[in-house]
Amino acid sequence: MKLLQQALGLGLGLGLASLSTTMAAATVAGPVQARQLAPRAARSEDFLVQLHKNLLDIESITGNEYAVSNWLANFLREQDWTVELQEIAPKRPNVIAYPPGVQKGKARVLLTTHIDTVPPFVPYRVTKNATTTTIWGRGANDAKGAAAAQIVAALNVLDRSKELNLPADALALLFVVGEEGTGDGMKYFSSHAPHNYTHVIFGEPTEGKLVCGHKGALGMLLNVTGKAAHSGYPHLGVNANNLLIEAMAILLAIEKFLPSSEKFGDTILNIGTMIGGTAINVVSPASNATVAIRLGASTPENVRRIIEKALSPIVKRAAGMGGKLDIKWPLLGYPPVDIACNIDGFKSETVAYGTDIPNLQGTHQKWLYGPGSILSAHTLDEFVTLSDLNAAVTAYEKIILHTLGIKA
Repeated sequence: MKLLQQALGLGLGLGLASLSTTMAAATVAGPVQARQLAPRAARSEDFLVQLHKNLLDIESITGNEYAVSNWLANFLREQDWTVELQEIAPKRPNVIAYPPGVQKGKARVLLTTHIDTVPPFVPYRVTKNATTTTIWGRGANDAKGAAAAQIVAALNVLDRSKELNLPADALALLFVVGEEGTGDGMKYFSSHAPHNYTHVIFGEPTEGKLVCGHKGALGMLLNVTGKAAHSGYPHLGVNANNLLIEAMAILLAIEKFLPSSEKFGDTILNIGTMIGGTAINVVSPASNATVAIRLGASTPENVRRIIEKALSPIVKRAAGMGGKLDIKWPLLGYPPVDIACNIDGFKSETVAYGTDIPNLQGTHQKWLYGPGSILSAHTLDEFVTLSDLNAAVTAYEKIILHTLGIKA
């Protein structure tokens, strides 16, 4: 079951269960005390680098976010922010922060990203050559790079509040847990915290581009029940593996006919896991498979109906043989997501990965931006360049001012 739970994580920004509920207590390496950073008035590149490093030094695999949430809360309090630790489950708190003068849930603009990561923990390290400083480690871009850049951008904008004539209720920060699992952190915030934001700026690795939208998501689990028999006498059993393979062949055959759109492209299937059988000389009595479906168009409900209809002959045949093909939908997901991306000076793109955006309910305008590339996220070589981190601070400042209607 644990393997199935891991498989259904799907990398969709959703999952069946946390990938790390059995992880040990947080690993904390290097300097992690908030007071070790430069004072607020001396915010510099070093301030950004140290903040980023402190976040990466704290292991925060999904389900084990307690240490990083508490460190971040203490750091923001030292910047004179009001901080709420919103516990969504024991020792799993979201971090909600308001600058001086902003009432809970009353800010116009919310900057948010997640502070949990996928496993395994990868230690922080830095490499340099003649032109580039590169920072490596788990969360370097997904999404602690965005978290550090959002914080510094928010502090910088607030430092210029008089010059910019910044409204008193301009912004707030939210750092959630659980995005790499079920999205439970953002879902809990959405249903439990008062909020009426005009704009929400999400952080994910977007290669420094504004994202105009991302594919929808749906997760599927196929369970096949057969009947064991000696492999020399297969007619006495029902081979669950054979039935599963036939079902997978149908899915692959219909993939090209699933809904698509010009903006989001094709709906794509990924057969994540296939597990079955007990021994080489036994007709398989059981098998299962997990499938991630990224929607290029339509709704999860419609795609689900198409797939169930296509598989119905196998379901019927399995029953006639004395077996069973059971189709489950542990991730009902969401349709493709449209996101605002119309700010002068920014490149834009549409992406295939999922985010927490659908998990925050409301009428707010959605934005998605961040440093680093999704192509290195979730790998052992996850990285972000220092130049991209610096650029992200400037970009977040521009996005904040744009959403507030301030020209600077």
